[in-house]
Amino acid sequence: MNHPCYICGLGTFIPPRVMTNHDLEKLVETSDEWITTRTGIKERHILDEGVNPSDCGVEAARAALAEAGVSPEEVTHIFVATCTPDYLCPSTACVIAGKLGLSAQDGRRGDVMCLDFNAACTGFVYGLELARAIAGTHDDAVVLLVAAEGLSRRTNFSDRTTCVLFGDAAGAVVLRSCGKNALWRLSDVVCSSDGSLHELIQIGGGAACSMREGDPVGADWFISMQGMAVFKHAVRSMAEESLRILERNGMSLAELDLFIPHQANLRIIKAVGERLGLDEGHVFANVQHYGNTSAATLPVAMEDARRTGRLKPGMKVLLTSFGGGMTWGSALLA
Repeated sequence: MNHPCYICGLGTFIPPRVMTNHDLEKLVETSDEWITTRTGIKERHILDEGVNPSDCGVEAARAALAEAGVSPEEVTHIFVATCTPDYLCPSTACVIAGKLGLSAQDGRRGDVMCLDFNAACTGFVYGLELARAIAGTHDDAVVLLVAAEGLSRRTNFSDRTTCVLFGDAAGAVVLRSCGKNALWRLSDVVCSSDGSLHELIQIGGGAACSMREGDPVGADWFISMQGMAVFKHAVRSMAEESLRILERNGMSLAELDLFIPHQANLRIIKAVGERLGLDEGHVFANVQHYGNTSAATLPVAMEDARRTGRLKPGMKVLLTSFGGGMTWGSALLA
């Protein structure tokens, strides 16, 4: 049974520092033409020194809360989708809660559930499913879902196959079971995975990376990816998952107002749209401005689509994504 759940606020934060393809030409053997032809990316935004994913996440959260008309004190759950947390411990969700002023000291509320989770680029979709489950269990729940990434901190800028792809950003939504100030109804979510493909995309630095103080950082600290295999899996999985969620909700592609896929690579976006038979006018892309910001790509794309008039409240929208794990999933707003 699908319990009603509504997105009541949407916010994003983009780091002001821009790294263009021409900037990358000074760091690694590449060119604007090479990057644009293969990825569609022209620029990406990079965290400044001393700024962390939680700093971006809290700004996106404040914007989403303001639009929803919700104070931080009303939030019951903070979920953060990230594969680049500030720390392995504490959670970025706890850090964001602290920056929002949520404290159990001096008699203030402490009954806020804070949780980080990692589904890589599919994190936002997985987070929507978590929020939907919470809203279906607790009628008074106010869920703040944040997707915050600092991929530049784990990018090897001497590896031209990966360093051209990634950027930093954060997005956030407020979800609740009641339709007050609702922008979109979250009708359904499907999530999938295949752990046998875990080596296709990896970021090291966990317990499997055994290090002692003073050891040099090795290549396994940074993002690695088997590009061709990821491309094939991404196109197939996002197209199939999109059809799956539409079928189980009795909808057709023709009924959609907008299709927003994960913004990893313009060639992937176009290939998914073509496989589904969608014209370019129904497929939103903004990867050229931000690169792949992992879990943050979908909320950032939603905000850009809204700002440019492509996305409006109440529209029927299909979101889909894929990421390391491998993970993939789709969410239907209708």
